[in-house]
Amino acid sequence: MRIALCQMTASTDPKENLAYVQDQVRRAAREGARLTVLPEAAMVRFGVPLAPVAEPLDGPWAEGVRAVARETGVTVVAGMFTPASDGRVANTLLATGPDVEESYDKIHLYDAFGFRESDTVAPGNRVVTIDVDGVRVGLATCYDLRFPELFRAHADAGATVSLLPASWAAGPGKRAQWDLLVRARALDATVWLAAVDQAAPDPQVDPEAPAEAPNGVGHTALIGPDGTVRAQLGSAPDLLVGDVDTEETARIRRAVAVLDNRQL
Repeated sequence: MRIALCQMTASTDPKENLAYVQDQVRRAAREGARLTVLPEAAMVRFGVPLAPVAEPLDGPWAEGVRAVARETGVTVVAGMFTPASDGRVANTLLATGPDVEESYDKIHLYDAFGFRESDTVAPGNRVVTIDVDGVRVGLATCYDLRFPELFRAHADAGATVSLLPASWAAGPGKRAQWDLLVRARALDATVWLAAVDQAAPDPQVDPEAPAEAPNGVGHTALIGPDGTVRAQLGSAPDLLVGDVDTEETARIRRAVAVLDNRQL
C-alpha cells in the first residue's frame, strides 16, 4: 500500500488549512497514494482557544476533507478538534475515504513539560482501527507515542500499520525523543509506523528551545516493523510518499514473536 505523509505548518485559520490539506491530498493521489495522513491539529494549530473553532464531524471542515477524499478516491486521516460534552474539545483524527468513515479521539493527553492539554481537551476512550485496501491500520495521536500498550492494542486488533499524526512540541531533547520513540513503538508492536509531525513553524528557531504550546519539530518518518527508518523528512513542510509491505510485517512477527511471547 502506498502511503503519503504530509508534513505541514498549520495556521490559526481552518479554511486556509483545509485548502492546504486538499492540495496535498490531490498531490498524494497523483503520486499513487491510497492513504494520505496529515498531522495532529491540521485544522488549526495549538496556542489559540480551541472551543470557538471546534466543529462536529459533520461540520464544514470535516466535509471539506470528505469532499477531497471522494474526489481522489484516497483515504485521508487528518487532525481536527470536535466539541466535547463538558465544554472542552476532543483532539480528533478524522478518517474518511472509500469504505472508511471513522474517528479517533486522543486517549493520552499532553499534561507534560509544563503544558496541560487536559484543561481544554477531553480524553478519548476507544482503540480505533480502520481498513484501507484490505490493510488494517491503527490510529494514535502525538503523546500516545509514549504509551506502547496502545500500539500493541492495534496489533491485537489485527493492524499491521499504525498512524501517528502529531504536533510534537519543541524543547530540550524532544527531537531525540521523537526519533527514539517512533522506532521503539514500531518494534514494540512489530508494525509499520507512519509518524506525521507538524513542520517546525520557524526553521530559524532552535528546536531545543522550550515551546509555549505544542507546535512541531518536523522529521516525519516511515518506520518498518523491524524498527528501521525507511524514509524521513527534515524540519520544513514536505510530502513523504512510501510503500508499506504488509507481508514484511508477517515475516518480522515470525522471526521476533514479541506479541506471542508476552507474559504480562
